[in-house]
Amino acid sequence: MPLTVVTNTIRSLCEPTIDAHKAAHKARGRPAMNVSAHVDTFARDHLPPPDQWPELRFDLPELRYPDRVNCAAELLTGPPDDRPAFHTPSGDTWTYGTLRARVDRLAHLLTGDLGVVPGNRVLLRGPTTPWLAACWLAVLKAGAVAVTVLAQQRPHELATMCEIARIEHALCDIRAVDDLAKAEIPGLRITTYGGDAPDDLLNRRAPGTPYDAVATAADDVALIAFTSGTTGRPKGCMHFHRDVLAIADTFSKHVLQPHVDDVFAGSPPLGFTFGLGGLVVFPMRAGASSLLLEQAGPRQLLPAVAEHRVSVLFTAPTAYRAMLEELDAYDVSSLRRCVSAGENLPAATWRAWRERTGLRIVNGIGATELLHIFISAADDLIRPGTTGVPVPGWHARVVDESGHEQPDGEPGLLAVQGPVGCRYLADPRQREYVRGGWNVTGDTYIRENDGYFRYVARADDMIISAGYNIAGPEVEDALLRHPDVVEAAVVGRTDEVRGQVVVAYTVLKEGAQRDAEALRAFVKAELAPYKCPREIVFLDALPRTATGKLQRFRLRTGGDRQ
Repeated sequence: MPLTVVTNTIRSLCEPTIDAHKAAHKARGRPAMNVSAHVDTFARDHLPPPDQWPELRFDLPELRYPDRVNCAAELLTGPPDDRPAFHTPSGDTWTYGTLRARVDRLAHLLTGDLGVVPGNRVLLRGPTTPWLAACWLAVLKAGAVAVTVLAQQRPHELATMCEIARIEHALCDIRAVDDLAKAEIPGLRITTYGGDAPDDLLNRRAPGTPYDAVATAADDVALIAFTSGTTGRPKGCMHFHRDVLAIADTFSKHVLQPHVDDVFAGSPPLGFTFGLGGLVVFPMRAGASSLLLEQAGPRQLLPAVAEHRVSVLFTAPTAYRAMLEELDAYDVSSLRRCVSAGENLPAATWRAWRERTGLRIVNGIGATELLHIFISAADDLIRPGTTGVPVPGWHARVVDESGHEQPDGEPGLLAVQGPVGCRYLADPRQREYVRGGWNVTGDTYIRENDGYFRYVARADDMIISAGYNIAGPEVEDALLRHPDVVEAAVVGRTDEVRGQVVVAYTVLKEGAQRDAEALRAFVKAELAPYKCPREIVFLDALPRTATGKLQRFRLRTGGDRQ
């Protein structure tokens, strides 16, 4: 049966049965879900059991989406054809009209030549380019499930993700295809784009007509985002079509508050949900545009901001600190919003950026499990040294190991509820993340008396030495106040006498003297003596994942000494 017939049948049959379907599921104690448009039901079949779901909350009017919504169609609808959507470093600009036409062409090819049906998982791999973004939109518009991975991931990592998500289709930039081919994934059909071959995706003939988006349910799985895997087997986080819109209608709308003329840019790749939201979902939801950079390290970001008049920047604390050294060489007057997430933003970095640029970095905490940022603050609401307050539409509290709420000022585990929740793909670790209807992120936080949330450490990063509780980020912040320290990471190492001792790994400016005793003396002048590192190790670079997250487990084992 042709896909258009399938889609029309879904449209005609689903609406009358939704209420009965929800009632039946509710009677069986299951989450009230809509009738799926997926022909391949793997994703929905492998959602966690209903008693392991977090409670979902849709407090804001804008979060009450219709039962049937296709997030790609929603993101593509609205802006005039001549409005810019994506820019490239070379100066090319895709308008919304161009983007819509190319997405429709790709969707026709997916469902025609490639035989993709709603619910199939489609792996997307390549550098951050407009074509990768267009492929992502086309996959979702066709009702399939996008699994965007990083161009840097190696064959064994790719094979593991394809095994977990049962992936049979892949769209891959020709420049990133070698490792995917080397993975030798059984049954995987790889289609390249950006090459010269006649069967290249962009060289195939396709209808030039508009593509009618598949009438997906709001709670059909739209994407599977894999955790960055600092330890253990990666976890596939399943997110619905409504979830993609919800992150834009909470953090972006109420905290970021983008303008239609904004130009977004940043360092996180689209395989990282921080980048997917900041570089595709948020600008498109606002009808704004995005500069997509294939190379987006600190040395590339500043010239890109200056040349393309970027106004909204997404990157990590490490990059903001690194860019401080080069600020005087570039005109960054176009910037009006700087967003930081991915790891804790030290107060020293926030203050230094404010002093040099006049801009207040919008700090935030998000999670792959919750898709994007859920605690943040902007403008006059920012309190340096804190993450912020729950984003409108989200709720947060600090709990103990038993799930009881902690008094203000007492450290505990951060627990979150909102319109998006953790749903691991067939993974027993769901029970660890969702407890009592709350998403427990694994971060230790303190809720201050005024309602602001202050980061303490990852739950497994709290160092207990000779009876003292020592938060690694506090020591890191002190180290970063030293003018020669570029990066710092502090961990606890097992010690027979003290239980743990504080060990600091540091990266210094080029040419700086590696004097551990002088650095220890500096920290002793900044913090109580018991917090001072017992050992300081100098590295050329800190170990990080492909998404830029610090691999603390490697430091704890001492595997990165130099």
